[in-house]
Amino acid sequence: MAARNSELTATSDRVLAITRIFDAPRDLVFKAWTDPEHVKRWWAPKGFTVVSLEMDLRLGGAYTRHMRSLEGSDSWRRGVYKEIVAPERLAFTYISDNTQGTVGHETLVTVNFEDLGARTKMTFRQAVFESVLARDVHRGGWTSTMERFSEYLAEVLAA
Repeated sequence: MAARNSELTATSDRVLAITRIFDAPRDLVFKAWTDPEHVKRWWAPKGFTVVSLEMDLRLGGAYTRHMRSLEGSDSWRRGVYKEIVAPERLAFTYISDNTQGTVGHETLVTVNFEDLGARTKMTFRQAVFESVLARDVHRGGWTSTMERFSEYLAEVLAA
C-alpha cells in the first residue's frame, strides 16, 4: 500500500490548481473563455500578445493559439475540446509547441465556473505535468494570464 500512496503523492505534486473569484457574472466569464473575440484579448501571460487564435468550440474540436513576447519570441499552444457544459465547465487538452518543432507534454485543463450571482468562482486544474518544475512554470504563466483575464472582465463590464 505504501507504493500506491507515494505514487498518488507524486502525481498530485504534478497538478496545478488555481481558484479565483471574478467580479463578473458566470455567463460572461464562460463566454470570455469560449468566444474567440474575447479570448484573443486576454489568453496570454502579461508581456505577450495573441498573434492568432483559431477555436472550433465543439466536442473534439481543436484550438491553436500563437503568442509573441515583447522580445519577439513566438510560442504556440494547441489542444482539443473534451467537455463543454455551458456555462458550468470546460475541459481541453493543452500542448506547447516551439519554433524548433518540439512538441511539449500533453496535459488536461478543466475549468469549472460556479455562479455566485454577480460574481463567479473559477476553479482551474491542469494535470498531469511531467515534473514539478513544469507545473511551476505553468503556474507562473497561468497566474499572470488570470490577472489579465480579471482586468479584461473589468474592461468589458465598464464598457
